[in-house]
Amino acid sequence: MITRQRLAAGVCALLAALTAGIAFPAGAVADETAAAAPKVELVLDVSGSMRAKDIDGGSRMAAAKQAFNEVLDATPEEVQLGIRTLGANYPGNDRKTGCKDTAQLYPVGTLDRTEAKTAVATLTPTGWTPIGPALLKAADDLDGGDGTRRIVLISDGEDTCQPLDPCEVAREIAAKGIGLTIDTLGLVPDAKTRDQLSCIAEATGGTYTSVQHKEELSDRVGQLVERAADPVVTPVAVDGAGACTSAPTLKSGLYTDREEFGQHRYYRVDVKPGQELRASVSISADREVNQDYGVLLRAVTVHGREIVRGEAAGNGRTDVISTGLRYPKAESDDENAAAETVCLQVSNSFSAASGVKTTPGMPVELTVDVVDGPDQAGDVASFGLGRGWWLLGALVLTGFLAGVLWGWISRWRVAVWRTN
Repeated sequence: MITRQRLAAGVCALLAALTAGIAFPAGAVADETAAAAPKVELVLDVSGSMRAKDIDGGSRMAAAKQAFNEVLDATPEEVQLGIRTLGANYPGNDRKTGCKDTAQLYPVGTLDRTEAKTAVATLTPTGWTPIGPALLKAADDLDGGDGTRRIVLISDGEDTCQPLDPCEVAREIAAKGIGLTIDTLGLVPDAKTRDQLSCIAEATGGTYTSVQHKEELSDRVGQLVERAADPVVTPVAVDGAGACTSAPTLKSGLYTDREEFGQHRYYRVDVKPGQELRASVSISADREVNQDYGVLLRAVTVHGREIVRGEAAGNGRTDVISTGLRYPKAESDDENAAAETVCLQVSNSFSAASGVKTTPGMPVELTVDVVDGPDQAGDVASFGLGRGWWLLGALVLTGFLAGVLWGWISRWRVAVWRTN
């Protein structure tokens, strides 16, 4: 009896293994290319409020110095790191002078840990909090090159140099399309500081973290520096057009753009017979918007006829809203058949809340992928499963065979039982 049970279990396991082999074929190995060195600049608030002793019994400045020393020891070799300060040098009351108080403490480049630690040890809480000017300078420090670029801002208070709103500065940096991310950390922040630092991070696709303890600060800064060393796809800045006829032609890749509230942007993609266009779009609500919004992605012909669409809608608070579409173009008997020009139209129904600036436009991320299409690609709707039809067929066949086998084993066991 035990032998028969093991036989049945082994047969079922074999069928399951065959199914898994069909469903999950070995993946292709991605091509590895040499990437430019990632760059990170730590921007530290050294204003007078950093003297406050409310982090684990010590001052905020002491916690920041300890975190910097630990992060400098753990910085990956491939990361080029720099340090910029704000409010570190001018102790006076002249606002105009105080709002220029930002300096590069350690230049972005190959890290000399001893030299960087020595520079950090000299810092003393001093003056104002010019976050906006410091971000502008930090963006210049990281200018040039194709690698990952990241600013990590550590502050304990609001910017004191209005009307240069640091949130608007972050949006302007993002609008340049240089792929620079700003992450922010708030040391024991109040509500206003938290809102401002969150806005800065959201405008560039970064993160905001509230910090109450020394270990939290060290761990979070270390994570952000290490993240810069991770391989990423750098999006390409592109300017969509107001009409299909003047739209830029895109190839497979990741693109960024800016779109005004309620605007339409067009992009062109060439699709050959036998290929499939896969496209997706994400729009980030990087500022306060009214409730009820949506995003529409349409694939249309050059004459304006809609081929397929993807759409999404929401209500209430959101950070990103996304949608996508697929368009397989049927094979042609003519080997010299020309590619079809497909126009991608990106639209949104966001509206700005009262008092919110509408420029620059909201960040748009567009992914375009042109791949070999499925067989018999005449009907777009019939390929919702894509290559999944093979998996579905394999599962049905496996289930049928397993049922027949199990029925045969059960009948055989009953026959043996009656004989005995």
